[in-house]
Amino acid sequence: MLHKITFALMAVGGLNWLLLALTGWEVGQLLSGMESTAAKAVYVLVGLSAIYELVMHGKTCKECGGMGVKQQ
Repeated sequence: MLHKITFALMAVGGLNWLLLALTGWEVGQLLSGMESTAAKAVYVLVGLSAIYELVMHGKTCKECGGMGVKQQ
């Protein structure tokens, strides 16, 4: 379950970067900009999710198996 939550947060972060690059608008603006505690909390959760996925990816990914390398 934690993997699904962290993956969803990483997707939000990736879409946020896409929106920022294409339009100059970011999701944090919905939460009163980067100065709001809520926006900072979302960005911290997205960053922690990325760290979790980097560390746990090899163990949870069906493509990579347990070694972090795609099995033949």
